[in-house]
Amino acid sequence: MTVETTLQQASRKLATAAETPRLEAEILLAHTLGKNRTWLRTWPEHRPSPEQRDAFNHLLERRTAGEPIAYLTGERDFWDMTLHVSPDTLIPRPETERLVELVLEHIPLEADWRIADLGTGSGAIALALARARRACHVIATDTSDAALQVANDNAERLGVGNVEFRPGPWLAPLAGERLALIASNPPYVHPDDPHLSRGDLRFEPASALGSAPDGLHDIREIVREAHKHLLPGGWLLLEHGYDQGAIVRDLLATQGYCEVATHTDLGGHERVSRGRTPLPTPPAVL
Repeated sequence: MTVETTLQQASRKLATAAETPRLEAEILLAHTLGKNRTWLRTWPEHRPSPEQRDAFNHLLERRTAGEPIAYLTGERDFWDMTLHVSPDTLIPRPETERLVELVLEHIPLEADWRIADLGTGSGAIALALARARRACHVIATDTSDAALQVANDNAERLGVGNVEFRPGPWLAPLAGERLALIASNPPYVHPDDPHLSRGDLRFEPASALGSAPDGLHDIREIVREAHKHLLPGGWLLLEHGYDQGAIVRDLLATQGYCEVATHTDLGGHERVSRGRTPLPTPPAVL
């Protein structure tokens, strides 16, 4: 059976499990063969070995059962990187690239700030920031030792040396420190959201998705505590649900942040909110 015939059959099998069955079939077959998708198109008449066909069919069965393709291949593209991921980490999503973009807009190119990424998972946000702002020192926190190991492995593989990984919940690993900027993509899904029992989300770590009791517990904690770890004029940027912008803005304002605003993602949904700690008031001129 040739590459092209294999892909045609696999696409039909994935039709009910994937929005882009041909694309996913190509990704899985390229992964099995140790090639890229361009190679598949260049050599459509190539015949995979029986062992390769068995390995591919095994991945295909797992995908039709709903297992995320990123966990099957162990990789996910994010920003300008290919990251290793595992079931211990949330799969990085395009929406979070908007958070990275906005954070970088707040950091001058040559800044040597100390900044933090809370709940780093695979290290996606922290590594993207560290690579784009080499003079900055990025501290990435997570409660999961397994996730921190994945993130650390990604940093070593990508040659990123200006990032530091610390275990612990949210801001606890930053005790006694003041930073110029804190960013986070915390859990923000309501625990009763039916999407948690569908599709890829069924296989991702629940602690990285849902935040009881109403989806906002972790965001409230971060907003409440972050100003204690920010320098005057320091920024806090948070990713959140498409319908949570107004609530998050209110939380930021209530805690005394200024310059509060919400930014939309590429789909036009409110996705990232920000706030800034007040700058000292200059003394009055007599």
